[in-house]
Amino acid sequence: MFNADAKIIQRMCPLLQRVMIVDAHPAGAKLVGDLMRDIARSQIWVAETNEKALRLAGSYDPHVIFVEMGPAPLDGIAFTRQLRRSHIAARYVPVIMVTGQATAAGILGARDAGVHEFLRKPFTLKDLLRRLEAVTLRQRDWVEAVNYVGPDRRRFNSGDYQGALKRRSDSRATPDSERLAQALKILRSAIAAVNADPMQAMRAMQAQVGELRKCGMSVADLKLTTAAIDFGQHLDAIEKKGAPYDGAELEAKAATLLAYMPKDAEAFAA
Repeated sequence: MFNADAKIIQRMCPLLQRVMIVDAHPAGAKLVGDLMRDIARSQIWVAETNEKALRLAGSYDPHVIFVEMGPAPLDGIAFTRQLRRSHIAARYVPVIMVTGQATAAGILGARDAGVHEFLRKPFTLKDLLRRLEAVTLRQRDWVEAVNYVGPDRRRFNSGDYQGALKRRSDSRATPDSERLAQALKILRSAIAAVNADPMQAMRAMQAQVGELRKCGMSVADLKLTTAAIDFGQHLDAIEKKGAPYDGAELEAKAATLLAYMPKDAEAFAA
């Protein structure tokens, strides 16, 4: 549970200096902005539409983004999905979705778009501080797949979500074997998607090379580490040439890595 003492707030403050609020309603934006100024003396930028929000995020690289779920002309779920798939530095920034209509479908939609936390209105200062602590001091692993980009959904922590956990492993830290299996599943799905979505497939494959190198080093598996490095060099070479990429060639080049796939691994649906 969140302990709203001065030491925790002091630790959070350096990570909350630049705040962007995406809200079409001035009153809502002012409320969050005033609270953030009181908590961390944050600089505040406000956007009323998805388009303006993306421009501001690219220009100011905020530390955290608050976004309303809707309604039009603002779509918080669509904005988050666009942000995660963009090329700006802020694509990794924690996103806290704020709404007065916290339905199960809305919460899951926000999670699947890449939102870090969900904050239902009306909220208390303690509610806000709990979400801020989660995104600054308890950061989650990043998942770079083809159909999903964002924080690890297995660690989603909405105070409003009371549904079942997605996997049995949701309650514990990701061990090396689980991290390896996830990276290989994403790699396999990215290779299959090189024709349909070459840009994101390439980005997903490159991200998994890094994960697989870490796994290989963590378990002292020289073969795995070397295979990851070799595949990464191949990706660098073909990316310079640009799309289209040869899926069959990529699968052949990744064969040594994919051989580490657990036989009972379920299809990855990120």
